[in-house]
Amino acid sequence: MSFTIHQTVELPQRPRPIVSIGMGGIVHDAHYPAYQKASFQVVGGYDINPDQARKLQQKFGVPTLYSSVDEAIAHSPADAVFDLAVPGSAVMGILEKIPDGRAVLIQKPMGETLDEARAIRHICHQKHLIAAVNFQMRYAPYIVAARSMIEQGLIGEVYDMEVRMQVYMPWHLWTFLYGKPRMEIVYHSIHYVDLMRSFLGDPERIYAKTLEHPNSPGLASVRTLMILDYGQRVRANIMTNHTHNFGPDKQESFIKWEGAKGAIQATAGLNMDYPTGRPDAFEYVLLDEATTPHWQGVAVEGSWFPDAFIGTMASLMRFANGETNLLPTSVEDAFRTMAVVEAAYESSASGGTAIPAE
Repeated sequence: MSFTIHQTVELPQRPRPIVSIGMGGIVHDAHYPAYQKASFQVVGGYDINPDQARKLQQKFGVPTLYSSVDEAIAHSPADAVFDLAVPGSAVMGILEKIPDGRAVLIQKPMGETLDEARAIRHICHQKHLIAAVNFQMRYAPYIVAARSMIEQGLIGEVYDMEVRMQVYMPWHLWTFLYGKPRMEIVYHSIHYVDLMRSFLGDPERIYAKTLEHPNSPGLASVRTLMILDYGQRVRANIMTNHTHNFGPDKQESFIKWEGAKGAIQATAGLNMDYPTGRPDAFEYVLLDEATTPHWQGVAVEGSWFPDAFIGTMASLMRFANGETNLLPTSVEDAFRTMAVVEAAYESSASGGTAIPAE
């Protein structure tokens, strides 16, 4: 059987200039390296920490630093994309300042609650913003590869999807997360919820439990189990344990799809030994009645950081330019991801079914 597995996304014919609002660690590690790789031009940026802004200016050659959000907006090119890389709680205040009709890429999450997501969506609609949320995991090379195979029908109907993360995450790198009433799902596992939605659609309901850990004081939760209910035909679950501080041997970080005619498993190496990461991997098996199932590997071209960040920005630019009528991570679609996240927190709070005494 001959087929092609794609791992890259289509770039805009006319890339737009980018104005950064927020120039923290994620911008240093992923946004700017991705934009350099794709030849997207960052024309200016602002961060609440001037020293951090100057650090990124020097490293990535950002032409202009602004002294405030207002200045960044006032001096932006008319066709610029505003790249918001700020905590979810700060998004609304910035969106209210952006002129009507402009293009905005909002770092996930879309607020920290469904009410905040609803308010963000309302602002975007009211101001006619061309707005998307940076759910960039959809565009990691191994995810693009899996979607390419599935859309070609190579593994048949998908009836099982699983995300498993047994790793050790250095949460101290993101000090703003400490003390928040919601953490792990809305700031991390939201990627996996969004990813499942992008393949399977909206679940009917969800069962979830998210927990803290005694070795992670100050963090509301660092471990989560979720079952997304798609009826009797599809099994979909997410398991994250970010406190596996027992060396690398038993760490796991993978996404798996099983279908009627084959299966795919991708290793998300970034989550292991973060932020250095370990190699990604992409493997698949196709059923053939004449032969014993045999897993095959495909070399992964790039990684989640930074390559996936090309995808979200490219898709927004192409949509804003009129090159496509599809905006996969639009605020409308992102709101549905936030709705699943909200349901997960409600499920965790309500608890499971009590065991009968007799």
